[in-house]
Amino acid sequence: MKILKSIIAILSLILSNSAFGQGYGIIQGTITDKENTLPILNAKLSLLQLNTSCFSDSLGRYLFTDIPSGTYSIEVQSTTHETFIVNDVNVLVNKTTVVQIELQEIIVKIGAAEVKTQAFENNRSNPVSGYSFSREEISLNPGAQGDIFRAIGMLPGVSSSGGIYSAIAVRGQGVRDNVYLVDDIPLTEVGHLEGNSFFNDPNGGRFSIFAPRVIDNAQFIGGGFSADYGRRSASYLGLRIKEGNNVNSIFDGQVDLLGVNLNAEGPSKIMKNTSFFLSARYQNFYGLVNLIGLKDIGLPIYGDFLLKTSTALNAKNKLNFLFMVCPEHYVRDIDNVYADKNLNLLYLPDFKRNKIIIGLNLRTLTGTNSVWKNILYYNKYTSNVAVGKAFPTADSSATLLNPTIPFDVSIQTQKYSESKIGYRSLYNYNLHKNHRISLGFECDVLALKNERRLENNDTNFVFRRSELIQPNVLYQVISPNLVNATFEDLKFNTSLFSTYSLSLGKRISLNMGIRYDYTGFSKQHAWSPRLSGSYYLSDNSSISMALGKYYQDPVYSDIADNQKLKMEEVTQYIASFKHTFGMGIRFTLEAWYKDFDNLVVTPIGGSIFKNNNGTGYGKGLDVNLTKKLVKKLHGQIGYSYIEILRNDHDGFGSYNFAFSQPHQINFMVSHKTSKHFTFSLKYRYATGKPKDEYIIHRDVLNNTSYLRYSKEIIGKNAARLPNFKSLDIRVNYHFNAKTARLTAFFDVVNIANKQIANAESFNPISGKNYFDGLAIFPTGGLKFEF
Repeated sequence: MKILKSIIAILSLILSNSAFGQGYGIIQGTITDKENTLPILNAKLSLLQLNTSCFSDSLGRYLFTDIPSGTYSIEVQSTTHETFIVNDVNVLVNKTTVVQIELQEIIVKIGAAEVKTQAFENNRSNPVSGYSFSREEISLNPGAQGDIFRAIGMLPGVSSSGGIYSAIAVRGQGVRDNVYLVDDIPLTEVGHLEGNSFFNDPNGGRFSIFAPRVIDNAQFIGGGFSADYGRRSASYLGLRIKEGNNVNSIFDGQVDLLGVNLNAEGPSKIMKNTSFFLSARYQNFYGLVNLIGLKDIGLPIYGDFLLKTSTALNAKNKLNFLFMVCPEHYVRDIDNVYADKNLNLLYLPDFKRNKIIIGLNLRTLTGTNSVWKNILYYNKYTSNVAVGKAFPTADSSATLLNPTIPFDVSIQTQKYSESKIGYRSLYNYNLHKNHRISLGFECDVLALKNERRLENNDTNFVFRRSELIQPNVLYQVISPNLVNATFEDLKFNTSLFSTYSLSLGKRISLNMGIRYDYTGFSKQHAWSPRLSGSYYLSDNSSISMALGKYYQDPVYSDIADNQKLKMEEVTQYIASFKHTFGMGIRFTLEAWYKDFDNLVVTPIGGSIFKNNNGTGYGKGLDVNLTKKLVKKLHGQIGYSYIEILRNDHDGFGSYNFAFSQPHQINFMVSHKTSKHFTFSLKYRYATGKPKDEYIIHRDVLNNTSYLRYSKEIIGKNAARLPNFKSLDIRVNYHFNAKTARLTAFFDVVNIANKQIANAESFNPISGKNYFDGLAIFPTGGLKFEF
């Protein structure tokens, strides 16, 4: 509350100052080619809301002057590049807004008609499964609360674990199977509060490490991506951090129920030709959990600090520097157990985690048709965990028989760290019109350290018969030899890749790629051939395909549990049809199939042991109609069919994978109804996630004064949870006060307040199952920019 009061006081001081003359500003920037960053001459730029235009000069520069303060969309047209619309261009009083625009070169143009791409990017190297998001589209997505991962969670083929988590599972694969590049820096840990269980949570983190309005642009490919990306197999997500304004200083941020986020940008006072972007966020859930009556869940706290600088070394070289630190703390103590009237959760976790990201990215124009990027980076993730447990004496209705609950604050501990120093080199060369080659090299040194300890035997009341040491004991004893691990090692990894893109005649575009990966911990070499392409039925319609082999490194924390694991192998086949109607409307129909081999599985539940015995397949269909943000309206409606069957070869046979949800429907619409109001609505429906079939055993401890039930799994993922339904809303009220632009907002996940069944857990005291998942999750606050 002290932080909130301080921010309000600062805002009051800002708004009390006199306005800077008239309410006008400037928009300027450059237009460049997306692939080679060369300037684009004579491109026409139009401000759609004002019906005014200008043209880019020989250096790609453009300028709009005397623009009334407000938010605008810029349409960019070129004879050589695809028409594109840039949204969320915010003009402040007596400020210069700098917008750097990248255009995709026209691949083919069958007729003389103008290409109607408008707001979409046709990536020739990745012609299938692609979607993009602007800052404003992320911000307006209801229930996303400014989180890019929650916004992506409504795309066809994507699951975000019932809306509770920000991590994404794509086309039936897990949340750890995605390629993440942030300013070309590869990341594996991108979430906060990654599970409240001691072992790795299959649902991923609940919030991303990127604060609202930090991401300038997001490119998502749901499968079939090119050889440029690897070491993960499900999808590709490329995030570009906002660059600072190089003309004047701008401050923005927001205050909401969870905390505060502050951003600052402008020209550097220290380094010549350098701009900076600075972001700091602090989130504390104390107020929210008390507001919605969830005092039993514990207290999550996290923060993020980000600094990005951009330096124009000369006309051909640009250097970006990125630094991020992302600490978090989650604690659940005995008071939270007392607040749990059903005594469902007895564990007492105390998690302290941190992520550090440092990167240098040098982009060099090496000629009129080529660009070379070199990226040097360092990542470190640390986790210090202690998990205790409460031991209440209660009857089967969860009524305490002894008002005092004994507890142990530390029955398991873990100190874990992974650090990586790496280098990436990417070279793109346009051989001649419509022919391009990309070459790349990556290497890194990965260091893992793990110290995991179980102090005494623990008890797992959910089990399979094959996991029992004593057949007549109907619960699983978790002994230290099933949990303890000591590991410290480092290994060298490397990758080589190349893609050749060409056009055959006026209608065909092809991409032929090959990738080589060496994983040091697995001591394994892997070659991944990939092929994709498109046939253009017209300027606005195409059919596309992609197929290829994808190898995936084992999860690092699994390796650090003394695991000798191989790379997982996925073969993908995708076919799609796209039609763009103009005005930012596109229809996509896409079918896909995947074959899995060498999957990492857990043969003994509750233990750390894993092997590569898993196999399986997946298939699905995505149908999507997207309206990009142009002027006042944007949204999408989509349907996905997803079927994933896996076999761990552990005696249970084939089963539905955790993210195999046959039917998913997503609908979202956002409309700026007036100068001040924007309303957004999102509805999501999905078939319930798979759950186990079981039988319940009573009094398994043979102690009626300390009654405990157990749950025996007899069918793996053979049943289903209730279907997932959620209606999310967001309301923004925009207004100007003196020299500032303010937005009051109200954002609610699951406004119907019906509990989302994300998983089914077992209470050994009552012998009943209960659902893990939140009901209503509201937030609201004030965004400001000046």
